[in-house]
Amino acid sequence: MYLEKITSPTDIKCFDAAQRRALAQEMRDAMLKRASIHGGHFGPDFGAVEAIIALHTVFDSPRDKIVYDVSHQSYPHKMLTGRAPAYIDEAHYDDVSGYTNPEESPHDFFNVGHTSTSISLATGLAKARDLAGRKENIIAFIGDGSMSGGEALEGLNTAGAMNANLIVVFNDNDQSIAENHGGMYRAFKELRESNGASPNNLFRAMGLAYRYVADGNDTEALIAAFSAVKDTETPVVVHIRTQKGKGYKFAEENREAWHYCGPFDIETGKAKHAASDPYAKASVDFVLETAKANPNFVFIAAGTMGGIGLSPSKRAALGNQYVDVGIAEEQAVAMASGIAKAGGRPIFGTYSTFFQRVYDQMAQDVAVNDNPAVFLSVGASMYYMNDVTHLGFFDIPIFSNIPNLVFLAPASLAEYKATLAWSVAQTAHPVMIRMPVGGYEESPYEVRTDYNELNKYQVVTEGADVAVIGVGNFAALASEAAAELEKEGIRATIVNPIYLSGLDTALLDSLKEKHRLVLTLEDGILDGGFGQKIASYYGTDVGLRVRNYGLSKEFHDRYDAAKLARAHHLTAAQIAADALAAIRHPR
Repeated sequence: MYLEKITSPTDIKCFDAAQRRALAQEMRDAMLKRASIHGGHFGPDFGAVEAIIALHTVFDSPRDKIVYDVSHQSYPHKMLTGRAPAYIDEAHYDDVSGYTNPEESPHDFFNVGHTSTSISLATGLAKARDLAGRKENIIAFIGDGSMSGGEALEGLNTAGAMNANLIVVFNDNDQSIAENHGGMYRAFKELRESNGASPNNLFRAMGLAYRYVADGNDTEALIAAFSAVKDTETPVVVHIRTQKGKGYKFAEENREAWHYCGPFDIETGKAKHAASDPYAKASVDFVLETAKANPNFVFIAAGTMGGIGLSPSKRAALGNQYVDVGIAEEQAVAMASGIAKAGGRPIFGTYSTFFQRVYDQMAQDVAVNDNPAVFLSVGASMYYMNDVTHLGFFDIPIFSNIPNLVFLAPASLAEYKATLAWSVAQTAHPVMIRMPVGGYEESPYEVRTDYNELNKYQVVTEGADVAVIGVGNFAALASEAAAELEKEGIRATIVNPIYLSGLDTALLDSLKEKHRLVLTLEDGILDGGFGQKIASYYGTDVGLRVRNYGLSKEFHDRYDAAKLARAHHLTAAQIAADALAAIRHPR
């Protein structure tokens, strides 16, 4: 074997063509076995093996700096830069993250998990190099639909005017997570079909030189192309055509399903652990039913099928009532505002971690104009994705503080369905809904259908002494903590606020009459969050204490959710114990 002996890219520079082919097969075999056990990004990495072998054969990393977009294609890079044990030894599978990470290796330059950033980052590296008078190569490796992101175009625009060494490797597998969308992809198709000769060339229009490699899975052709542009003094794009999922039949045939995978059986390709999300199913059902009933309804996605798993057949059924803008969340938000302004009823859905990219559009294009678009935030929880680049629990401080935006956190499936229906039917407000992660299995109260009376909280149970306000996902946790308190003879009041963007001051004032302690629980960071608004409202009221429960303002990375919860006292037993101590031993 070659792979197990590789500790740095230097080890492969003397390989001949036959050895490189053998190495590529070993890398795919290792990634296949690892993914079948561990899961992870699949198709992008399988398609990039030869390109990354060629990059590390020609260039001298880490002196020459390679920046990977999204990091979806970084597994082969990690295997060649001293981290092969994490791909060939099951005991070390968790030693590396799913993304490039400077803490792991000097060959990684950025912790990157959001898309379309590589060219912009590379222009910064190139500028700093030029200012320092150095001569290393700067390479941006971008693909998997990332060209559709606005920042990629901004980076190209800057790169085209730099008149300096900057090499963009465009890994064109004719695929995003799902199919590509956008006018530029018709031009890329022309380039592929003309062997790079089409005059309709975005890259040349941006001021960059251009080379085309028809078989981006031919290591020798890639080595020739990269050698030709090494040490270039002008910015250049090397456009390579690759096969997403190459080397595994099921991934080649169903590129969308195999973009990312959980553990599976190698022989059949079937998942080992079938999973279903009732909230995602309810979302899909709602979208399909609403589209049938309202021809002015449209669902907008930004390269992730809205985060709700709209299958190809269901996207097809929606027809022109489904729009995928590519990996361009800013475009999706502004487009939704425009649709709402013109009388349409849009929902834009994506993961909470990607909504972080659109603060300005949400504030300016939507909220300042008060256009009644609807935004569905998926995975907003500490119990969802846990890579540092994909955290979804920063949303409450970001979006609850935008004027005019109604931010809802339903606490059960029934309440989620009700808020969805109301948000699309009403035309008075822009609305963001936090799709629950967990929550009540069944609502403990009658779910309202009308949310027009803003900031009207829901009292779950009436009690005294202690009031627990549990936000969305943590409303059920509030009830669990109350059950613990009841064992000690305290019947607590439980409140589900639902609205994160405003205070029910009448209810908060009423709590002062019978309660000495108010606890707030939120599935997000505390700084600037919901609980701090409650604490600020009560201020220095004599006889009433407020304690906020949530996460610290940190980039928690690849954490164990149960351990993180205990560290922040986010368990029912800890919350109840804290409440008892505060009541029995007041300061």
